[in-house]
Amino acid sequence: MVRRYLQQRGTLPEDTEALFVVSRYGRYLGMLTLAKLITLDPERDVSEVMNTDREALTVDMSAAQVAKRFQDLDLISAPVVDETEKLVGRITIDDVVDVIRDEAEHSIMSMAGLDEEEDVFAPIARSARRRATWLGANLLTAFLAAQVVGLFEDALSQVVALAILMPIVASMGGIGGSQTLTLMIRGLSLGQIGYANARTLLVKELAVAVINGVLWGVVVGVVAELWFDNLRLGIIIAVALMVNQVGAAVAGVGIPLAMKKMGIDPALAGSVVLTTITDVIGFGAFLGLGTLFLLR
Repeated sequence: MVRRYLQQRGTLPEDTEALFVVSRYGRYLGMLTLAKLITLDPERDVSEVMNTDREALTVDMSAAQVAKRFQDLDLISAPVVDETEKLVGRITIDDVVDVIRDEAEHSIMSMAGLDEEEDVFAPIARSARRRATWLGANLLTAFLAAQVVGLFEDALSQVVALAILMPIVASMGGIGGSQTLTLMIRGLSLGQIGYANARTLLVKELAVAVINGVLWGVVVGVVAELWFDNLRLGIIIAVALMVNQVGAAVAGVGIPLAMKKMGIDPALAGSVVLTTITDVIGFGAFLGLGTLFLLR
């Protein structure tokens, strides 16, 4: 009967790999794939061969949850039901691709302090106003980092090498933290990361930070020692770089989780906070160790 109905219909909607089975009252019961419809005995009842394990999507499910369901189950289409489990429509892979593209655009623009309404053709006044907000926030955090540097003014005036090398420590910490932050934001948006597995992820990121901190700390330390002919300086910058890598890993994991709990979009404000933390830790560790061991 189903085959006869489809032959009479003549065509099917695009991205149709299964038929949705409903009761006489429109309640969703299961799915009948076209592969089964073609290959199985046409005399068998639909109730015997339909798939009842595939749960339908609910109308109140978020776009991110829908995208994750399609990704996890490799779906091409999925039924959508209301609160009474009545079939109200379907979502196809084309719709999900649009969602993923929009999420990617949102993340990219948010990292720069912009939003979806911002583009290269927006009016000058509107673009300037929106960007000024985040430039101001970044300026305030920059003053905080500058204040930390100011605490070691005497050390900088006596050991010029500290002033030359300190941007390296902050920059390496910022890059390491940004890598972790980007992975966290992506994981949160896809529903892959939550408070339940945050500790495991933190341990993993700390291990990565220690490995990279030791590797590049040794490299930078050797270069500094050869450059300034000062073994203590090489050891100090190596240790400071390791400390900042570890701090960046903790910040990269903790900032998105904390912001999510506070209802703040981590893609929008996470990079500003992360930069401040890595600058403060990097400058503080490097200049503090330099003051302790180079000015005695």
